[in-house]
Amino acid sequence: MALTLPPPADPQPASPAQQRAHRKWRDGQAAAERDHWPQAALEFEQAFSLHGDEAYGLAAAHAFIKAGRSDVAAQRAAGLRRHRPALTLAYTLESHALLERGRAAEAAQCLLALPNEALRDAPYWVSLGVALQRCHRHDEAIAAFMQALALKIDDGVVHFRLGMSFKDKGLKAEAAECVRTALLLGLDTSELSARAQLLFLEREACRWPQAREEMARLRAAVQAAPDDMRCETGAFPHAVLVDDPAEVLKVARLYARHVAARVAPLPRRAAKARDSANGGRLRIGYLSSDFHQHATSQLMAQMLECHDRTRVEVTLFSAGADDASAMRARIAAASEHFEDLRGLTHAAMAQRIRAREIDILVDVKGATHGTLMPVTAMRPAPLQVSWLGFPGSSGMAEVDYLIGDAIVTPPAHAAHFSEKLALMPVCYQPNDAQRALPRPSRRSDWGAPEGVPLLCGFHQSYKISEAVFDRWCALLHAIPGAVLWLLRWNANVQASLEAAARARGLDPQRLCFAPMLPLEEHLSRLACADLYLDAWPCNAHTTAGEALWCGVPVVTLIGPTFAQRVAASLLHAVALPELVCESEAGYEATVRTLCADPARRAALREHLVAQRRTSPLFDGARFARDLEALYERMWARATAGLLPEHLLPA
Repeated sequence: MALTLPPPADPQPASPAQQRAHRKWRDGQAAAERDHWPQAALEFEQAFSLHGDEAYGLAAAHAFIKAGRSDVAAQRAAGLRRHRPALTLAYTLESHALLERGRAAEAAQCLLALPNEALRDAPYWVSLGVALQRCHRHDEAIAAFMQALALKIDDGVVHFRLGMSFKDKGLKAEAAECVRTALLLGLDTSELSARAQLLFLEREACRWPQAREEMARLRAAVQAAPDDMRCETGAFPHAVLVDDPAEVLKVARLYARHVAARVAPLPRRAAKARDSANGGRLRIGYLSSDFHQHATSQLMAQMLECHDRTRVEVTLFSAGADDASAMRARIAAASEHFEDLRGLTHAAMAQRIRAREIDILVDVKGATHGTLMPVTAMRPAPLQVSWLGFPGSSGMAEVDYLIGDAIVTPPAHAAHFSEKLALMPVCYQPNDAQRALPRPSRRSDWGAPEGVPLLCGFHQSYKISEAVFDRWCALLHAIPGAVLWLLRWNANVQASLEAAARARGLDPQRLCFAPMLPLEEHLSRLACADLYLDAWPCNAHTTAGEALWCGVPVVTLIGPTFAQRVAASLLHAVALPELVCESEAGYEATVRTLCADPARRAALREHLVAQRRTSPLFDGARFARDLEALYERMWARATAGLLPEHLLPA
């Protein structure tokens, strides 16, 4: 949100005080041009104290925001708008300061308080759109962005922001067109990230021809980028949509350098053995924005509850919203300390972690929406670990280990990761054996057909590639009466997939679309499927674990990237490696064979129901012990002055 600040009212001040103020203002401008924002803020503030020209005050507020002092900036801007209620820029700057502190509702309230007679310029409308967007008031945000574009139609960033509100409303195709326009207008250093976002949106809408074109453009741009470059990239879309692990790592590193260049690291804290004052316990911190009703929390809950508090002291650092859910309460209760970081700057978050004297900081968010990688880049803990939230390498020099297992991160794949590999003995993914069991129900309860092979593909729509859908349609042609059960993930997916089925010679009635449901209902519905059909190059992760918990066999295709090896790891953990396929033809043959053999399917279901009680995949206490042992091995190396090294299962 670029702003043009006004010059002082009197360009040739007469009085000595005005002259001193003007010199301070010029000194502030010079400091700002060198990006010395703390000095610029001081100079502008002194100019304002010498002479109360509102231009000095506005410049000071802006400089305080840039210097990371959004608290002071908000106070200065609020004072200016109280003094002159129609000063639009004061409202805009105060909203920026409030947004920096995570107070989006207050930022929107501030902007909406602008008197009717005041000028509403493009920066005002953009700021209002951003504040409303962060409050999830997307219809209002869209209206604000439209007002901004009416004043400045060629602003690529605003077109992009407009697209993000369409995206969050589930209108993926509409969002894609906005991002496409933004790219045509130019986004400077954010172009690679926007290209990845456009590809992801086209895949979410299942518009495969457009996605194919955007994939080619994105990969060509990535391959042309110097390896040592730092730039904003789409690390997550690349990790889940591209099957070249070397390219996935390159994108992760480009983004990690971009993040690290924008923060100031804390002084390194040495790893020291714990003394008896804390019982010798390791201090483990888990950092995320997803400690509420979210897949990450669903996976972690029982593991957290089972941590041995004689071995580890656990703190959860939560930067996300409190959704007042039962999961939020359960996660908070499972930790020894729960630190709510909402509204803090990344630097303040890092300071809070440092104040807790955390030994091992575990980033369970990674380069996903709401990333906290800037916090990790500041090195608040002596040892830092990536785990669970992101399906691949962080690319960060500041992350020492990535927790995986022998299937998702085999030692032979070590070159695909910037971190050292720390392998769990069974599966890197925890699961919650305290979750609800699927209640008995009939397919008709969920709008699915009875008496036919029901092939479930409850994936987020971006995972359904054209190649995957081709195989699924081939299966429907080969298996009489079979129905493909899919999620109505967004507003575009059903129409796109029905048209794709028709183009492949199938009656769209062979596709059955299901709405999104709360977790317990989702599990009961999922249990009605005959088979779960996995996708590639990104497998089902959380949902694959849910299918196995519900007794539904999963057929997967293993591949070269972390994202395409998760379901294989889960299947090995429940002693069903025969459902892991090495080729698309093998995948199709496995599904056809199982569909023709009801007795084998029944035996697989019985096996999986027994695995709820016996498999290490569903043993939270065992997972916690194995994870604690891995932490202790990491820490023993660090306190001995040894560099991180690959840690293989004993």
